Amino acid sequence: MSTLHNFIAGNWVPSASENTRPIYNPASTETLATVSLSTAAETHAAIDAAHRAFPAWRRTPLTDRVQYLFRLKARLEEDFEELAKTITLECGKTITESRGEMRRAIENVEVACSASVLTQGLFSEDIAQGIDEFTIRQPLGVCAIIAPFNFPGMIPFWFLPYALVAGNTVILKPSERVPLTMTHVFRILEELRLPPGVVNLVNGAREAVDALLDDARVQAISFVGSSATARYIYARAAENGKRVQCQGGAKNPIVIAADAHLESTVQVVADSAFGCAGQRCLAASMAVLVGDARAPFRDSLRDAAASRITGFGLDAVQMGPVISAESKARIGGLIATAEQEGARVSVDGRNPRIPSFDNGYFLKPTILEGLPLDSNVARTEIFGPVLSLHEADDLDEALAIINQGQYGNMACLFTASGDLARRFRSEADVGNVGINVGVAAPMAMFPFSGARGSFFGDLHGQGRDAFQFFTRQKVVVERWPRAVSRLF
Repeated sequence: MSTLHNFIAGNWVPSASENTRPIYNPASTETLATVSLSTAAETHAAIDAAHRAFPAWRRTPLTDRVQYLFRLKARLEEDFEELAKTITLECGKTITESRGEMRRAIENVEVACSASVLTQGLFSEDIAQGIDEFTIRQPLGVCAIIAPFNFPGMIPFWFLPYALVAGNTVILKPSERVPLTMTHVFRILEELRLPPGVVNLVNGAREAVDALLDDARVQAISFVGSSATARYIYARAAENGKRVQCQGGAKNPIVIAADAHLESTVQVVADSAFGCAGQRCLAASMAVLVGDARAPFRDSLRDAAASRITGFGLDAVQMGPVISAESKARIGGLIATAEQEGARVSVDGRNPRIPSFDNGYFLKPTILEGLPLDSNVARTEIFGPVLSLHEADDLDEALAIINQGQYGNMACLFTASGDLARRFRSEADVGNVGINVGVAAPMAMFPFSGARGSFFGDLHGQGRDAFQFFTRQKVVVERWPRAVSRLF
């Protein structure tokens, strides 16, 4: 068992902090490693390194910076299976889900390689007599990424390659629950021989985060996590004059119309609700059954939940454990609260028996029925494999259910009607819309959107938004008076 180090100024540096925590395999509860929770002083050392490296890195031609990304993509492909296995071991998801996560990470590196086009400015000649006007995009400086536990491989890549290729230096703080995947990624980055200080890894918790939020040399903060933490980070970073993008929590509804295809819809909805053990910000957590969809889809969703195979992610299973004993207890407590609030647990996934993994943090898929929409649990992000079933008479009622909630990350509609789909995509007050899709996860060339209580900021991760976030636009108005004497 090893203790993980920070990566600062091109070197692996052991933390001096005596505050450590174990990293568990959530399926077996085996301790995989330990991680030190870095102090503010150690975080400031990483900021020092990034700040020193910025002037030379921003002057490095973009065509040279992008070469590092080409090499990064190749190395990620070489270590693809090992990275996916690491995600499964420390995060719990199935190996298939971990492979999909790493594929999305690599796709972001590929899109970031288009920086030579996506960071171009605009030019207008003769906006007045003898005057030209144009825009240029310049890097911000030191940028910090604060990543969550549920996608340790993918989410850092919503930001990291874009920030780097745009000319910024970066400090990444992975979740202290799952730091092994990013440690592997940074060993790959070390091989690329980036200039010291261009990329830095700091393991830690709140003390490290607050140091990043308060240091004036950090120009931008990218965060993904709960809405409560997103609000805190957004407010504190913005108060300190930083550019901020904070992806928060969700309570994602899926609307099923009576004309939806039964078999395929049930499979997709079950994958959305129970994939990654429900621990993703695009997991379906509410299914709204419209009109005649009620009876057939209710029964089929129960069957799909009850038959889902749960176990260790490297085995042939469909769902792994949740991240920790605390998460398991919290989710179980919310199911009990739902019962107290009037719900019926028609499929109960609490306290399952998983052969050979008796101590793992396992829950099985759970279905709640009759949960009042004004109840506490109906408004709470459960972040686990729990799906509540609700009913609506028509699309108007279903849209009202979607739009009255505090979150606005995703909403999906299953239907064969183009008219219903067009209304839904226009009127659902969310950032990501799915039509006959259960997880409306944008590809890397599109922004990962969000609205209302699910996102704080203006520019999102991935694609063009990422390039705009990690660069500052400058407008130049230029006149060159004609010389009195002719030089040529």
